[in-house]
Parts: sequence; C-alpha cells; structure tokens
Amino acid sequence: MPEQFSDDPLKVAEEWMDEGRAVAVATVVETWGSAPRPVGSHLVIDGDSNFEGSVSGGCVEGAVIADALDVIETGEPKMLEFGVADETAWRVGLSCGGRIRVYVERLG
Repeated sequence: MPEQFSDDPLKVAEEWMDEGRAVAVATVVETWGSAPRPVGSHLVIDGDSNFEGSVSGGCVEGAVIADALDVIETGEPKMLEFGVADETAWRVGLSCGGRIRVYVERLG
C-alpha cells in the first residue's frame, strides 16, 4: 500500500522524529519576483533523503535536499539563495525567473 502524505510537512517532520529519524527543515524566508512558493513554505528531509513539502515547486528541491543532508550530518544551519542572477543559475534555476532564500536547519 502506498505511503500516505500529509498536507503539513511540519507534521510529517514530527512523525519522523518520533520514529527516531534525523530530520531537517527548509523554510522559504525571502522571495523576489515571481518565486513559485511563498515565504513560510516548508520542505522536510530525513537522513535517508525522504522528503515532504516544497520550497520551489520542484525547481531547486534537489539542491536543497543535498544541503539538508549536510545540515543533518553537521548540525550547522545554512542559508541558501537561488535565482537566475547568481552562480547557482547553471546548476539549478527557478523557471519563473524569481529568486528565493531558504533557511535549512536540523530539528531535534
């Protein structure tokens, strides 16, 4: 039977932590232009790369997950910035042309 997903990524994070999983949360803290997700949107990631939620509608989730795994490992939070006008534009980009800033921290 397929796993059922919650509409609330933070609730999923709480459930995962209750199961003993290491978890990080990525939160959109600032947007410019036509960013696809509003400030306050969340993506939660566990140490096995499972994730729930979205910070960009799929544009930068892969890069955020990779950084979140590092945050889980080190415990050091990171501020990430993505957009068409920075060095990450060739690695990841927002198809809408906006820019976002995402804060990633370990929970628990």
